[in-house]
Amino acid sequence: MKRIEQIKNVITPVDFSDNSKLIAESASFMAGRFNATLILLFVVQKFEDYSGFFVPQMSIPDFEQDLFTQAEEKMHTFRAEIESFAKEKGALAVLGKILVGDVAERIVEYANDKDSGFIVMGTHGYKGLEKIMFGSVADKVVKSASCPVLTINPYTCCEED
Repeated sequence: MKRIEQIKNVITPVDFSDNSKLIAESASFMAGRFNATLILLFVVQKFEDYSGFFVPQMSIPDFEQDLFTQAEEKMHTFRAEIESFAKEKGALAVLGKILVGDVAERIVEYANDKDSGFIVMGTHGYKGLEKIMFGSVADKVVKSASCPVLTINPYTCCEED
């Protein structure tokens, strides 16, 4: 387990849902407290995970590249929205990172690769069929991460009065 003083990176998985902004703002507070860098992380799910459900009109590599390109555009906008808030709270920097693969596995791998990491993530993102098909990402990350993980329920953490 990492000592609190050693945390240099607060890694926050996002899915660009409405809850992502609430979680990223909470993670900004943590990055500020640790005087750390806030890393916003989005994982493009590999197409093979969906291949049994539908066949796209374009080739798989083109489809995955299109998803990656769209994710980069969304990350650029999302990062810009969070950056001033995070820096105001004391974060050293705000970075955006896009990965491809199994969402939970890639989050854990990335956190393991980032020395002195800490994960702050929501317990709820997109719901419905995706959750039924792929299970809870937060649950998988909590069970397999080698660094501290803080999970936040966005429906109770950030209520306005």
